[in-house]
Amino acid sequence: MGTDSNSDSRYAEYPLFKGLQKPLEFMGVQGRYIYWAAGAIGGAIIGFIVAYCLIGFLAGLITLVLALGTGAAFIFIKQKKGLHSKKNNKGVFIYAYSKRV
Repeated sequence: MGTDSNSDSRYAEYPLFKGLQKPLEFMGVQGRYIYWAAGAIGGAIIGFIVAYCLIGFLAGLITLVLALGTGAAFIFIKQKKGLHSKKNNKGVFIYAYSKRV
């Protein structure tokens, strides 16, 4: 008849973009922490310039290293908790008026 039941009917093929639901990642830093890293780098450079002008090169270099180290440690500690980390209250909570009549 018109169509053969054994014929191979296929759906139209479209390109599949994998990873669209993944957060943006740059050099191991993900999502919103990219902005935090940019701020930490900018603050470290400004701190270097200020300390260099006021005290000297060695003080500027120490300020730069401390600011970058603190910023990187803070970002990686926060990132380890996850991109959508929220405050986790631990303990027992009693809701006295959770069901009102």
